[in-house]
Amino acid sequence: MIEEKLLVSNLQSNKDKENAFRILVKEYKERLYWHIRKIVLNHDDTDDVLQNTFIKIFRNIDKFKGDSKLYTWMYRIATNESITFLNKKAKINNVTIEEVQENAINSLESDVYFEGDKIQIQLQKAIATLPQKQQLIFNMKYFENHTYEQLSEILETSVGGLKSSYHIAVKKITTYLKSNEDL
Repeated sequence: MIEEKLLVSNLQSNKDKENAFRILVKEYKERLYWHIRKIVLNHDDTDDVLQNTFIKIFRNIDKFKGDSKLYTWMYRIATNESITFLNKKAKINNVTIEEVQENAINSLESDVYFEGDKIQIQLQKAIATLPQKQQLIFNMKYFENHTYEQLSEILETSVGGLKSSYHIAVKKITTYLKSNEDL
């Protein structure tokens, strides 16, 4: 991996920006894709959000001050873009975010890009019952193995609050899965 300070410096210089951005996309595309996919669930929607995320990163890289890691800053943008996308989708369709997620989960079985089985679909249904912030925390901790300190930077929340939210999310998911074991 290219040294982060050099990459940021090249991204912020007019001379090297486009080449540095290609490197950035190559380096982070897959991780950001899967982060976004855990939030929006649908492959095509994920591609749209990922593209918007990289556009926002490109346009705003000059505002990156280095107070956090570049990766953390980009994950924050990807998270916010995902939430914005879900909110817009709900508003356009005149439904709640919960209904948008329910529709996305129901279409997972027919999604050619989803490689999960019944258990994974049940887990996604359980996650969808959580409030949005708990979903983010659970997905980022459970699937992406972020530390609480990383989550704290990305979500701008205290470590203690994150631990509590994650613990509550795990309990809710466990309860949901136990009550739907026979499905």
